[in-house]
Amino acid sequence: MALAGKYDSKLIEEKWYAYWMENNYFHSEVDEREAYTIVIPPPNVTGVLHMGHMLNNTIQDVLIRRARLKGYNACWVPGTDHASIATEAKVVAKLKEEGIDKNNLTREQFLEHAWEWTHKHGGIILEQLKKLGASCDWERTAFTMDDNLSASVIKVFVDLYNKGLIYRGYRMVNWDPEAKTTLSDEEVIYEEKQGNLYYLKYKIEGTEDILTIATTRPETIMGDTAICINPNDERFAHLKGKKAIVPIANRVIPIIEDEYVDMEFGTGCLKVTPAHDTNDKVLGDKHGLEVIDIFNEDATLNTFGLHYQGKDRFVVRKEIVKELESIGALDKIETHLNKIGTSERTKAVIEPRLSDQWFLKMKDLAQPALDAVLDKEVNLVPEKFVSTYRYWMENVRDWNISRQLWWGHQIPAYFYGDGKEDFVVAESREEALVFAKEKTGNDKLIDTDLTQDPDALDTWFSSWLWPMSVFNGILEPDNKEINYYYPTNDLVTAPEILFFWVARMIIAGYEYRKEKPFTNVYLTGIVRDKQRRKMSKSLGNSPNPLDLIDKYGADGIRVGMLLSSPAGNDLMFDEDLCDQGSKFVNKIFNASRLILGWEVSDTIGQPEASIAAIAWYRSKFQKALLELENNYDKYRISDALMTSYKLIWDDFCGWLLEAVKPAYQSPIDAKTYQEVISILEDNLKIVHPFVPFISEEIWHQIKDRTKEEALIIASWPKIESINEDLISEFEIAADVISGIRTIRKEKNIAFKETIELSVLNSGNGTTTFDAIINKLGNLSGLNYVQETVEGAISFRVKSNEYFIPVSGVINVEEEIKKLTEELSYTEGFLKSVQKKLQNERFVNNAPDQVITNERKKEADAEAKIVTLKSSLENLSK
Repeated sequence: MALAGKYDSKLIEEKWYAYWMENNYFHSEVDEREAYTIVIPPPNVTGVLHMGHMLNNTIQDVLIRRARLKGYNACWVPGTDHASIATEAKVVAKLKEEGIDKNNLTREQFLEHAWEWTHKHGGIILEQLKKLGASCDWERTAFTMDDNLSASVIKVFVDLYNKGLIYRGYRMVNWDPEAKTTLSDEEVIYEEKQGNLYYLKYKIEGTEDILTIATTRPETIMGDTAICINPNDERFAHLKGKKAIVPIANRVIPIIEDEYVDMEFGTGCLKVTPAHDTNDKVLGDKHGLEVIDIFNEDATLNTFGLHYQGKDRFVVRKEIVKELESIGALDKIETHLNKIGTSERTKAVIEPRLSDQWFLKMKDLAQPALDAVLDKEVNLVPEKFVSTYRYWMENVRDWNISRQLWWGHQIPAYFYGDGKEDFVVAESREEALVFAKEKTGNDKLIDTDLTQDPDALDTWFSSWLWPMSVFNGILEPDNKEINYYYPTNDLVTAPEILFFWVARMIIAGYEYRKEKPFTNVYLTGIVRDKQRRKMSKSLGNSPNPLDLIDKYGADGIRVGMLLSSPAGNDLMFDEDLCDQGSKFVNKIFNASRLILGWEVSDTIGQPEASIAAIAWYRSKFQKALLELENNYDKYRISDALMTSYKLIWDDFCGWLLEAVKPAYQSPIDAKTYQEVISILEDNLKIVHPFVPFISEEIWHQIKDRTKEEALIIASWPKIESINEDLISEFEIAADVISGIRTIRKEKNIAFKETIELSVLNSGNGTTTFDAIINKLGNLSGLNYVQETVEGAISFRVKSNEYFIPVSGVINVEEEIKKLTEELSYTEGFLKSVQKKLQNERFVNNAPDQVITNERKKEADAEAKIVTLKSSLENLSK
């Protein structure tokens, strides 16, 4: 059956994805086989496919498709994350465009808009993954706000609260003034930025003295409640017990003493603003200072900001500096490199803020998850991330799990009074009423007396349960699916969410199932451009993945993404890699087209060249199969691809097919044809995880197959014995053929002209592949001789010398002249290299690699001179 003249990726991809879906190959149910499970890192419901998704999901699909071929019950669970901050921001922006202010809506009204937006946009990225060939079990698609997943989150919150691990506290938190919510420490990105250090002059009450203090935030002086000096600093001993006056605000504040003050920084004293700096809050608590919060939730100044009320903090910074200068309270300004915390989601500069929030105690919960990685129960690939993981887990802080958002899982705490402790925590409002009556002893409480905490839980508080909740393992901890599919096998994700998500999933796994959630964590690198910049929309350096698929085909993109993406190392993406991937797909297509186009004869015998070539390739294939197993075991997915790539491109297409193909317009013998088809099928099996579409297409072109015989559910090739001698002997034969081809090219001897080859064998040669040398060299004869052949050009392979008579084929006089000139040039080149190596100064000062290179040049030149002299001697006889 002949293939079409040209490979049409779009047509083939649509055809086979529809076929796979129609026959439900991606779906998994509990059965007697061993399970192989992957849960997708759920992309944000707001998201569209980007290059990072392409890499991550290609790797997952490679692993899941191979697992199917290996006979496992492969289950890849897809889904999306509700992404509280990102989604709420998009819904608020959409409402704003429609002239609707979120603040004018009730929570229920806002959530209606949020769900409408989610239903409209939420499935986009999953549909795009299908274009890539992702073989997810789409029937299992989950969403972190699904009823059972939401119920799991609430159940876990209540359980952890009842265990005393969740508490409510008034703490300094990271405040995102754009999203108007608190963030956990892990959601704050610190960046070094050039800023200013402002030296402000504070008057000392009742004196003419001035105290100069350096600050990076002059706009916060309205919240100053003390000035702190180091008790050991003799420069300020005269100020002990005195008071200072805050510029502009004209408030009188105490001067306190504490060794916390760094005498070397700035002027050696510190303005203390407990409401707007974490360290200042600690100082304030220690010394009983007043706390004055000058900011609104959007980081504009409130009434404590006096005439700056309603203005943004950065606008105030510029204006207050001018005012301070005008009243003589600004001494000087210096440039200063400062670490600025920004929101991981909105990029807004974080504002430290005191607030009532919910926290999860992490120290004791983290220990089993730390031990799991250190004891190799959970393997991080590559291992370099273990030390990073260990540092974070050993220094873990309590997790701020509440967010001032409406989109998400509302915290199941119900307030029934005016006090901060007047609340109960329950899985339902009805249950909360029962608890509130018990706690207060008041049976007259009714439903309307309860007010549920308006905050939502951090998005990660739902996704940390993902490997369990997608199998309903929280609500039904002994159901057959959680017992069968959990723990999952491999997790493929990005290093930047190692703590946001991976560590927390491990913590949750040990807390709720007393075991790991997965065995291996494959941490991909970041996709960067050729200039090493991270690909992003803002930089405009990230191609649209769907455009790439249209141009190069999904198989080509998959190969292109994996060609240079070793685990944990960044991928320098280059579109040329996709072109290379596309060429590989076409290579497979054209090779298969060649084979399927051969005429087959049952009446001719199998040539020696074919017998030898097939025996060699089977051993070569088995060696590659072992390499593949090793690469997959070590999660060297890029290396596994390269092993398959080289085997098919070089060994199968470059050597085997050339060795077995019949003469022009002649048939091939049936035995060779069947063996080549068998080999092609094995090749398709090992390459299917990387290029599923082209491989499935050719698989069905070879012969008609039933749905039970599809490649996607075929059996992985079995490991058999390897004949290493055949492999090494073929390498010699290949070098001989290359030597013949080089001489033909250099001497302009057409391939259709037969030539004679003589071999001066040193005694350790082999004749195993002489038939292939004969065929691929187009020899009229291959003779073994005892001495050098006169009138011939020679070349060496290992210890054997090969001679090709040239009389009648080339002009001997011209060839002698040419070889003489080449010999003269090479001898001159050798002298120049040796002169360098005899120069002690050069040898002593040059880098080792340079010396090594020069010695290699010397050896190569010497070997070439020997060959040239031998050829000249033979031609001259």
